[in-house]
Amino acid sequence: MERSLSALRGVWRARFGRRAGCGGLDRGMTTSEYAVGTIAACAFAAVLYKVVTSGAVLSALQSLIKDALDAKL
Repeated sequence: MERSLSALRGVWRARFGRRAGCGGLDRGMTTSEYAVGTIAACAFAAVLYKVVTSGAVLSALQSLIKDALDAKL
């Protein structure tokens, strides 16, 4: 059993070990990917802010809160 595990590790290293140093396996994002991700997140936040602060959504939220506070048990 131990011999087959060591053989399997050898095959794994031979197949993937060399690629890891050459960038074959991604282990994280690069700086440009972080920049694009940050810009996309900011754009999504801006759109979400505009939607939440729009008149229709704001009045719906106020109505919901008013109805919840005026509820009789």
